[in-house]
Amino acid sequence: MLVPLSWLKEYVDIDVEAKELEEKLFSCGFEVEESYEVGKDISGVVVGLVEECEPIPETHLHVCKVNVGGAEPLQICCGADNVHAGGKYPVALEGAQVYATAKDHVTIEGTMKIKKGKLRGYESCGMLCSGTELGLDEDLYPGAGYNGLLVLPEDAEVGADVKPLLQLDDWIFDIAITANRPDCESIFGIAREVAAILNKPVKTPALDYTESGITKDGFTVTVDAPDLCPRYIAHYVSDVKIGESPAWMKRRLALVGIGSISNVVDITNYILKELGQPMHAFDSSYIEGNAIHVRRAHDKEKIMTLDEKEFELNENNLVICDGVKPVALAGIMGGLNSEIRDTTEAVIFESAKFARDNIRKSSRALGQSSDSSQRYAKGVDEYATVMASKRALHLIEELGCGKVSSTHVEVSTGNSIEPAEMKASIKKVNGVLGIEVPTADIERILKSLNFQPVINGDELTIQVPAYREDMESYPDIAEEVIRMYGYDHVTPTFLAAAAVTSGGMNTKQKTELKIKRALCAQGAFEGVHYSFFSPSDLNLLGLPEDAPERKAIRLINPINEDLSLMRTTLAPQMIHAIARNQKNGCLEGRVYEIGNKFIPKDLPLTEYPDERETICIGIWGKEESFFTLKGLVGIVAETLFIDFEYVEDKKTFLHPYRTAKILYNGEEIGYLGQLTYEIQKEEDMRESAYIAEIDLKALRPVYGKVPTFAPISRFAKETRDLALVMSKSVTCGEVEKAIAEASSFVESVELFDVYEGLQVGPEKKSMAFTVTFAPKEEEFTTEAVDGYVKKILKNLNNKLGVELRS
Repeated sequence: MLVPLSWLKEYVDIDVEAKELEEKLFSCGFEVEESYEVGKDISGVVVGLVEECEPIPETHLHVCKVNVGGAEPLQICCGADNVHAGGKYPVALEGAQVYATAKDHVTIEGTMKIKKGKLRGYESCGMLCSGTELGLDEDLYPGAGYNGLLVLPEDAEVGADVKPLLQLDDWIFDIAITANRPDCESIFGIAREVAAILNKPVKTPALDYTESGITKDGFTVTVDAPDLCPRYIAHYVSDVKIGESPAWMKRRLALVGIGSISNVVDITNYILKELGQPMHAFDSSYIEGNAIHVRRAHDKEKIMTLDEKEFELNENNLVICDGVKPVALAGIMGGLNSEIRDTTEAVIFESAKFARDNIRKSSRALGQSSDSSQRYAKGVDEYATVMASKRALHLIEELGCGKVSSTHVEVSTGNSIEPAEMKASIKKVNGVLGIEVPTADIERILKSLNFQPVINGDELTIQVPAYREDMESYPDIAEEVIRMYGYDHVTPTFLAAAAVTSGGMNTKQKTELKIKRALCAQGAFEGVHYSFFSPSDLNLLGLPEDAPERKAIRLINPINEDLSLMRTTLAPQMIHAIARNQKNGCLEGRVYEIGNKFIPKDLPLTEYPDERETICIGIWGKEESFFTLKGLVGIVAETLFIDFEYVEDKKTFLHPYRTAKILYNGEEIGYLGQLTYEIQKEEDMRESAYIAEIDLKALRPVYGKVPTFAPISRFAKETRDLALVMSKSVTCGEVEKAIAEASSFVESVELFDVYEGLQVGPEKKSMAFTVTFAPKEEEFTTEAVDGYVKKILKNLNNKLGVELRS
């Protein structure tokens, strides 16, 4: 939030430098993200009096003698059409820095340094400046918008620095306001804090006004949605004269980034920044039915806003209507059908409090944001709502742009805007802080913050202003005390139940890191996705209606429909990640994600869901296959020093003949397979993709498992390659298991080839394996190994009908 120092001084007598005030704000919990002088880029510019001004023949230029307070006047050439003898203008002396608008000077990052030069043979020792060259416009200083020299007041002191004269020595603070302090989202809100910091009184903006005898007979206000609009104030103003705002108002608005429009509109924008209360002014002549009606929008009801955008609404949107039609999107933007025009003669001022969540959701859903909606989304208190209405009427009277009528209608739910009493124990307040703050300091601090404290022994009684909606209990009081008393008073200590630990990672973290490193060593990259997905993702997987994955937890307030369900599987997001990579030209890759899926025990929820830690692996590319994915799954097993089994399976989103379930100790813990061609086509994938998902929570008992030591054999290992023929229904896992069972000397079984074709016959396939035999206590003989192979072939034939390929 931008806060000009000059505007703060309207309410507080600030007697410290800007940098010191910045430090004090920071120490009290208000981070000043940036502070800068308005004229930070301007230097060496003084008030000059043109004593002589002669035209240069056959040019538009003049050669001027300019008094800048020195011993001799300077000769300066100038092409402005409003230069004349006797005029006072800003003069950039030699070496001065101004904003770059010419080509004859050295440009430095948008500014230029002035040096001596010659124009048409005449020496020029400086430059007479326009408002643009000083960074000014018409809103910041009257006359600065003219395409010529900036005319200075006649009483300006010759030779004086122009920065104080043009208020270029003002400072702007860009302050980050925390979410719990919406009362400080305004100039006056910050002024209250500055007054407390400096122990100075705060001056409340003038709220007085005089009502005329004019009334708007029969005018009514009704609120059908008090839960969304707990307070609504409307006040009628007649004899409105639309015109320019005074220079002081235009300048203040310009300093906070708002351009002047007209006096009435400027008043609403001024109050938004001054008091933090969004306001709106309706042209009374366009309000039909002599009424204001606040209600939920009808389904598919339409409105055209001030920026000429049409929106189709629903019952989740709040609208301000007259007796016939919507005239504003509540808290977001006024309607085009009630905007202030040059012909406006009477207005109805609106000041209201709207529910912050409703405004935030409507603004986001409609894609329509404004200063008002951003302010309402952070929270507006009813104290400011009432105060802002009075302030607007005062400014109407002060600017002389209308007559305040006596027609004032206020509808509320009865919430009080008077201070609320809160009691607390000083001992508890100090207990939160861990230090003893002197009672006198507590009283002083709370008094400066307008809490009107009364201390009776250990009992502290305060009056909480209505604008401090964040104050709920004694910890909040403790926070107020310590931020003003100073955090440097806090002595670092351990909590009562604290214990010193050696730190480091726990077993779960160490195991996950081992898995990640093992997969990264195989060329896989880690991915991280949201814990939410869309109902359409479940449809993408082709899951039946009774599938357990469809029993997902729906969020009450999702960001959007695509993130409305807590994920019950990691597959959809991995599929989307593979598709995105391929669309971006990455046609091969390996990605894994370790994250939670959320399995509800019952819907609607009666207890916390089962958060199951899961790993999902996705691969794609010409060199990838079902078996390279199986290899990555095997890496996970090797890292945990366990073995997986693989059994043929069916998944709606995986290839019917290239899918397997993953078993550990006979229990299903996951799956792997190739994505169906339908999904690959729907996601515009150019290369085949494969995906695996493993329930790591089920493997938690083996986390931290260490391998059993086995001495390296003194004898050489033996390997045999077996090409086997079998039915297509026999799986690789079944064959590997049968081989391992046949001999205790089998150390490993690795598949290296698969063939289907005429040579092996219909409904048959050939799979080739490398079998490694490891000796134990004596060296292998050829006859012994051949015997092991015979046992393996016999076991394969008996159990699976597998034969050796001839």
